[in-house]
Amino acid sequence: MTYALAYDIGTTGVKTCLFSIEERISLLASAQEGYGLYLLDNGGAEQNPEEWWQAMCHTTRELFTKTDVRPQQVGGLSFCSQMQALVLADREGMPVRRAMSYMDQRAGEELKKGLAHGPQIAGANVPKLLRCLKATGAVPSSVKDPVWKYKWVQAHEQSNFARADKWLDVKEYLLLRCTGRAVMTEDSAYATLLYDTRKRAWSETLCRMFGVNMAHLPPVIQAADRVGGLTAPAAAELGLTAGTPVFGGGGDASLIGVGAGATEVGSTHIYCGTSGWVSTVTDRQLVDVDAMIAAIVGARKGRYNYFAEMETAGKCLEWVKDHLALDEIGVYLEKRDVAGSRETVYASLYDYLTETVEKIPPGSGGVIFTPWLHGNRCPFEDPAAAGMFFNIRLDTGKTEMIRAVLEGVCFHLRWMLECQARKVKTSDPVRFVGGGALSAVTAQILADVTGRMVEVPASPQNAGSVGAAAVMAVGLGAAPDLDAVGALIPVERIFQPNAANRTAYDKNYAVFRKLYASNKANFRTMNG
Repeated sequence: MTYALAYDIGTTGVKTCLFSIEERISLLASAQEGYGLYLLDNGGAEQNPEEWWQAMCHTTRELFTKTDVRPQQVGGLSFCSQMQALVLADREGMPVRRAMSYMDQRAGEELKKGLAHGPQIAGANVPKLLRCLKATGAVPSSVKDPVWKYKWVQAHEQSNFARADKWLDVKEYLLLRCTGRAVMTEDSAYATLLYDTRKRAWSETLCRMFGVNMAHLPPVIQAADRVGGLTAPAAAELGLTAGTPVFGGGGDASLIGVGAGATEVGSTHIYCGTSGWVSTVTDRQLVDVDAMIAAIVGARKGRYNYFAEMETAGKCLEWVKDHLALDEIGVYLEKRDVAGSRETVYASLYDYLTETVEKIPPGSGGVIFTPWLHGNRCPFEDPAAAGMFFNIRLDTGKTEMIRAVLEGVCFHLRWMLECQARKVKTSDPVRFVGGGALSAVTAQILADVTGRMVEVPASPQNAGSVGAAAVMAVGLGAAPDLDAVGALIPVERIFQPNAANRTAYDKNYAVFRKLYASNKANFRTMNG
């Protein structure tokens, strides 16, 4: 029996999971803790790395109060984390400023100066675009891409930039904190869009072209590589044993698919957490510049994830909870306090929301919601895009609006799935994971909207942690390779598309697809 400790470092909190690895990857215990996401008026989105670390320490200690497994029995630990953040660390391994989240969009001027000038295709300077495509198969054409965050700090915070010794992503900072060693896994290196996938090395050409100091870039390792052992100070803070092996792990875009069991070429998974995406495994690199989709480096060498992302998916339901179902003036779905009542039969307010909207017919009475609460990335890049309810009438109720939010998220996932299908063969069925997959209502809407069979594995909200455990299984010799873990992750629920609902969804989806183009100028006027 092998015991593995996995940290899922998300946008709003950490989930720490203990797994046993034998014939199955089985969850034994978990603990979680939130931390801040600081949204600034200038488009900034930041997090405090010390909050990540403290949340890790608290949840690790809490975890071992829930199980008979002792810290000294843990065979290794690893990470699955959010990606494309910027953590600049000094020579002592401490951040020189708060981390810039993947959601940060203040580097518009840096993008314009660095890429969007001269003769252009899809908003990128043609010669630079070609150099990027040759080296990486993708282009840093989004204001949220890490290189522009790096350039923003260089331009606006010169003293902080002068103190920087290493450019890290989220889990890389935590690997450094655990082991004292600065490294970057290959998927994170690729996510900077400065990593030459042909040479499997940092691209001197791109670094020179964008003005990046290559001394800031750490050595690149594989997901299953051992970074080192826990240092004594780190082990003392975490409540673990010094010397416990620490493995590289991967970003959420790499490991959630592994944890979903979508590991073979051609397999597709859909993730609905704070953000959302559609990803299909390929054995080659490809890019759709117009739709903002690229095949990113996967957790296994020689594999890629053709990846389409939306910024806010489950975050939209959180917004519904806070501002529509249970808002600041105390308006509830019913005249009873569902959230506060100890007698409620619902496990959570989210259960209540989804069970309530299940009673509303598909199509939400013609109401359509656009889930672009923090701009959008794919299939169009626009930080000014925003959420809206379309086609509200006198007979529209709160429950129709809430269901429209779930449908709007699924419409956008369908849009990205269809964009992927233009370039690669996507799978049917698709695996569905993330917190959104806990809701049978959401899973059925997804099946009906996409017309695909939807498979949900056990504990879909822990897919990232399962992926990290799978990496450790390979690193510890408990599994031959990452492909083999697909058989270790069984399907728990299956949702077949209901053909009777297709007409209503197709009608709303056709209008949904037109809403961005019809309001692009309006979004720019209001938010540009």
